[in-house]
Amino acid sequence: KLRQSLFGNTTHVFGYDWKKAHFKFHDPFSDLAFTLEVEKDGARSIQMAVQGFIIKYLLFIRKGKDCNFRSLCELSKPEQEQALALALAGILWNTGAAQKATICLVTEDTYITSTPDYSRDDFTEQLQLFEFSEREATEKFIYDHLQCFKGEGSHGVILFLYSLIFSRTFERLQKDLDVTTTHLLQPHAGGFLCRQAVLNMILTGREGPNVFNGFEKGKSLESLHGILTRSDVGYLQWGQDNSGDDRFSQVGSMLKTPKFPIWLCNINGNYSILFCTNRELLSDWKMEHLFDLYFYSGQPSQGKPAHLTIDTHAHHWERDQHEDKHRTGRRCSPAEMAIRTKWKEATINWNGTFPFF
Repeated sequence: KLRQSLFGNTTHVFGYDWKKAHFKFHDPFSDLAFTLEVEKDGARSIQMAVQGFIIKYLLFIRKGKDCNFRSLCELSKPEQEQALALALAGILWNTGAAQKATICLVTEDTYITSTPDYSRDDFTEQLQLFEFSEREATEKFIYDHLQCFKGEGSHGVILFLYSLIFSRTFERLQKDLDVTTTHLLQPHAGGFLCRQAVLNMILTGREGPNVFNGFEKGKSLESLHGILTRSDVGYLQWGQDNSGDDRFSQVGSMLKTPKFPIWLCNINGNYSILFCTNRELLSDWKMEHLFDLYFYSGQPSQGKPAHLTIDTHAHHWERDQHEDKHRTGRRCSPAEMAIRTKWKEATINWNGTFPFF
């Protein structure tokens, strides 16, 4: 059932890139101390979604620290580990409808043998499930077993994905999905990418496969499932091939306006994180006149998050003058286009950084 839910069959297995993916921070006490090192392929979207919840904890949940960018760069290794454990546990608890979380770990025992209809991968057969009915117990267990998610060779991202599915349960999963999505991964370039349902499960706790609000009727009047509640971490997307007329592909307000000013961004199929250190940004419209955002792309060449200043009230002649000054002869970057899906016609100043994304 696990394989069927992921691949749509029981013969496909994860490739090398997925198997090596785990949750590893950059060096403590650095400009990237709060960020994860991310992969290039399918596991990247999960790592970046978790990154959003790490930032949520560090900026807005933990006590005794100022909610500013500098505090994110002053993390010790124990603080990194605590942030990761609480982020993973919180996502799993929310996925289990705040009633139960299930954590999958690899043991030394083998519970499943190969059959003609099932291909071994030499770790899924060794899964053991641990169920918890209290959030605090979930957090402690993950913290105590964090090496199983962050260690080299741990298959940490896959184990987290398995834990998501078991926490959600197969029964709820089938109710969450619709005719557009029968399983959670899609083949791509010899590997597998996460469908939108996986990201929505991390962001909202439900595996609705679409990004619009509520429910819609498809072309054949079938029911299509979208987003039912505001998420803690939001979602923005922009792609060069997006059709402006396709209402089903337009991100709804539930994801565009999350509870915390943090967004997972899908920009031309590449995942990144955008966030603001001011929690009031989305609860006071006056804050959205002029504000700062930070952008982390996960690219190896990015030595520190980009600092952007967003002006939503600049007049068109001021915007033209600003853009002539800071980016002569350059078209809007994809990151700017994604930001403008939330703040239309905003002026975006990269504060001396060349728009690299």
